[in-house]
Amino acid sequence: MTTSGVCLQRLQDRVGLLPEGLQAHIYRVRDIAFELSSRHHVDIQRTELAVLGHDVARALKGEELLRRAVAAGIAAGKLERRAPVLLHGPVGAESLRREDDIDDEELLEAVRWHSTGHPELGLLGKVIFISDKLDPRKSGSYPYQTELRRMAEEDLDIALLEFLCRESEGRLRRREPVHPLSLETINALLVDVG
Repeated sequence: MTTSGVCLQRLQDRVGLLPEGLQAHIYRVRDIAFELSSRHHVDIQRTELAVLGHDVARALKGEELLRRAVAAGIAAGKLERRAPVLLHGPVGAESLRREDDIDDEELLEAVRWHSTGHPELGLLGKVIFISDKLDPRKSGSYPYQTELRRMAEEDLDIALLEFLCRESEGRLRRREPVHPLSLETINALLVDVG
C-alpha cells in the first residue's frame, strides 16, 4: 500500500470529483465515524481512508456498476441486477485496490459491505456501516437515528443488529427483497450477542 499520506490525498482528490451532495455526505459521515472510532478504539487514519472510500463508486449509473462488477469478477445476482446500486460498495472496494493500491483487507471490506453488512465485518466496517446510516440527512429514512446512535456509542454489534432488523422488517412488510448478506449478518449477530 502507498503511504497513508499519499493515499489520503488520492482519496481526497477522488472525493473532490464526486457530486457536491455526495461529497457533503461523505464528510458528514467522516465526522460521525471519527466519534465512533474514538469511542471504540479504532484507528482514526484507517477510519478516514475507509470513509473517504466508501462511496467512491456511488455516483456511477446502474449499467456502469454492472459493467465494472463483471470486469472485476464481482458476482451480480438477481438482486444486484434489479438494484445495481447495491454494487457500489464492492465496485468501490475493487477500485480502491486497483487504482489506489490499497491492500488493507479490513478497510476494503468496510467499503465493500457498508450497504449490506457482512457476517464477518470487522470493527472498522461496523463503524463505517453505522456512521453511514447516522448521516443526519438520512433521518427521514431512519427516524430512529437518535436511538441507533446511543446504541452505537455503547455497542456496535447491537446497533448493527438493530438497524438490520428494522430495515429488513420494513422491506419485508413492503414485500421488497432483503439482501442475503444482511440476513446472514443478522443471524451471525444473533448467535454472537443473543
